[in-house]
Amino acid sequence: MTCVFVLAVCISTDAQQDTIKYVGKTLSNIDYHHGQLSPAVGVHATQIMRASREHPEKSDGFGWTYNHAPNIAYWNNTFFVQYLSDPVGEHIPPSQSFLQTSKDGGNWSFPEVVFPMYNIPDGYVKEGVNAVAKNLKAVMHQRMGFFTSSDNRFFTLAYYGIVMEPHDDPNDGKGIGRVIREIYKDGSLGPIYFIRYNKTWDTSKSAYPFYTKSKDKGFKKACEELLATPLMMQQWVEEADRDDPLIPLKKEYKAFSYYHIPDGRVVGLWKHALTSMSDDNGKTWQYDALRAPGFVNSNAKIWGQKTSDNRYATVYNPSEFRWPLAISTSDDGLNYSDLLLVHGEISRLRYGGAYKSHGPQYVRGIVEGNGTPPDGKIWLTYSMNKEDMWVASVPVPVTSTVDKDANDVFSKLSNGEELNLWNTYNLSWGSAKIEKKDSEKWLTLRDQDPFDYPRVERVIPFAEKMEASFTVKPEQNNHGLLQVELQNRQGMPAIRFIFDTDGYLKHKAGYRLRNITTYETGKEYTIHVSLDALSRSYTVSVNNSEPTRGIFFQPVEGISRIMFRTGEQRYYPNPDTPVDTPDYDDVPYTGVSIPEAVFNIKSLVTKKQ
Repeated sequence: MTCVFVLAVCISTDAQQDTIKYVGKTLSNIDYHHGQLSPAVGVHATQIMRASREHPEKSDGFGWTYNHAPNIAYWNNTFFVQYLSDPVGEHIPPSQSFLQTSKDGGNWSFPEVVFPMYNIPDGYVKEGVNAVAKNLKAVMHQRMGFFTSSDNRFFTLAYYGIVMEPHDDPNDGKGIGRVIREIYKDGSLGPIYFIRYNKTWDTSKSAYPFYTKSKDKGFKKACEELLATPLMMQQWVEEADRDDPLIPLKKEYKAFSYYHIPDGRVVGLWKHALTSMSDDNGKTWQYDALRAPGFVNSNAKIWGQKTSDNRYATVYNPSEFRWPLAISTSDDGLNYSDLLLVHGEISRLRYGGAYKSHGPQYVRGIVEGNGTPPDGKIWLTYSMNKEDMWVASVPVPVTSTVDKDANDVFSKLSNGEELNLWNTYNLSWGSAKIEKKDSEKWLTLRDQDPFDYPRVERVIPFAEKMEASFTVKPEQNNHGLLQVELQNRQGMPAIRFIFDTDGYLKHKAGYRLRNITTYETGKEYTIHVSLDALSRSYTVSVNNSEPTRGIFFQPVEGISRIMFRTGEQRYYPNPDTPVDTPDYDDVPYTGVSIPEAVFNIKSLVTKKQ
């Protein structure tokens, strides 16, 4: 009996693993923006707001260039993204928060101010800071963006902090307080209330009333529900009073996210991949947060959630830098075994500003209770370079492989399903979408952004020998370019074709580019490639022409991906690129646009041999 009892205890203890861990072997390579990671199949990344000081009518109406810390929710058949914004740099007033909405996750509304600039009364003095407020505005900072009450009322929240002088901290617990307002089903916004003050703030100077002053009993009830939910309160720790009794774990761990696992426990995650466990829904935590074994993550956010197939995912930057953006999955929410690419591009950081970091960063998904999109995908939001706002969807189940060759003739595929197996990278000043022209459907790449390019790729079954055919119709031959690459699993290209700006279709031959043929505006070109990775050789023919022979410009073990982009591969930034330069210089010609280049892809067909 004793032996049986001891064995049972041992089994139970082993089953109650105290921390999540990464048990996989894949690591990212920071010399590449994509980290040499295999992509999660079917990720659609969309730039929903491109900052532009020169063209505010195309960005946010203000021309502000520091945009960061987005949150996402799904409610009333609508996606919502809220983010904070400053004119130039982080923690430099003034500040405000914006809201964008979408019915389909692909087409987004123009940003709307949801929490406006807030005046600090002249003469205000902040404890510990030798400065006096004069014409000063608050700085926004929030780790929590949305809350859905148990009776399905929907709210957005933000935090007003105070920065009296350079390098003052708005998150020191000596700010003003947190605000809340309701979002109604017709899209309109309710009045702004404070829901929690910092105790150092003189509430008689508040520009908005406290929530208890509302005459809406349902609104007050929802606020009380929020205040009584420890997992919601844990998101407030950085800005709250350091002894706020509503915050369960008062240590200054940053950017809390969480999910439940089948035994009812909560897995908590913070920056640096810190983690702890709670068995009472966040009222208490089993131990001070520790770094999750095996996870590589620096001071950017890490997101965790349960997925629609009853598995789990974490999304984060798996490096000491804020690139790439990757996803890792788990069967039990504790042991993570893979590492796949979500976003492997870094567009040019165009505007200087304080504390602006390169890369896709500060990722957030939909918090438990804040909606379940009907497509079952993982929906994420993040900023690029603390400048532009992005949203990405990741199909579930998450996978990096496909079992069938591509046979993508877009006019023959079902409407809305043409790009299910394609990874797309959409811009505000460019696009990669299905368009219908002359009764045919095309995957059309449009580009008028001098600092970025739309990009699409198709994962195919790994092949050492294969054939591929694709048909392209360019709408110009004197500007813009289209590069087509055949790549291995890690995104390393072996073959590159180029519809170049001089009207020639070329292929890369070592250092040089060799002409294959001229191309004309509005004409279709079917490129047929036959390759052998063992001999590093290929042949290419255009519209059934005599084949041209070529050698891989980079040796690879085989081909797993075919990629199209309207620009040259970029290698900036790199791990040695400086950040936080004191002069905060902008890149020249940030407001310029280029003549639109358009390339239409009719089909892609592959055959493994």
